[in-house]
Amino acid sequence: MNMGDGMVLDTSALISWPLSELNGSMIVNSQIAELEKFSPTRAQIIQSLGLIISEPSRDSISEVSKLAVETGDMSGISQTDLSLVALAYSKGAVLVTDDYRMQNLAEKLEMEWMAVVMEGISETWEWELRCIGCGTVFDSHEKPSHKKREMEECINCGSSLRLRKK
Repeated sequence: MNMGDGMVLDTSALISWPLSELNGSMIVNSQIAELEKFSPTRAQIIQSLGLIISEPSRDSISEVSKLAVETGDMSGISQTDLSLVALAYSKGAVLVTDDYRMQNLAEKLEMEWMAVVMEGISETWEWELRCIGCGTVFDSHEKPSHKKREMEECINCGSSLRLRKK
C-alpha cells in the first residue's frame, strides 16, 4: 500500500514524515490547531498539501468511546486522538500513529495500524485509574482528557491518580 492510500495520520506523522508522503491522507480539523502550536510554518505547508480533512461519524465516536472506557484508555486519550481512531475505524483506513493508546484501541477494534517512527505495541493492555496514596481504583473517565498527563486528585485522600496497567 502506498502511503496516503486510505490512511488516517496522527499529528506525529504530520510532523515526522516527508511532505511528499502526506498527500491524500486523512486528518481531523483539530490537528491543524495542534500543529500550529508545535510548528506554525509546517501547519501552513500541511494546509496546502491536499490532505483530506474529515470528521468521524457519531456512531464511530460512540463505539470507539465505549471501548476506550472499557479498556481504560479513555483516561489518557485526547479528543483529537479519539476522533482519529474513530475516523480510521469508520473509513476502514489504516491508522498511522506512535501513540500506544491509539494503537491499543486499533488492535481491540481489529483495525490495521502502523507506527510513524517507533516500533509500536506488541500486546494490548487494559488500564485502571488508581490513587497513588490509598490505592483506590476509580472508573475510567467517560470523556477524553484535556491534558494527557494531568489526572485529578483522589476524593478519599487527595493524592494524585495515575493510570496503571491492570
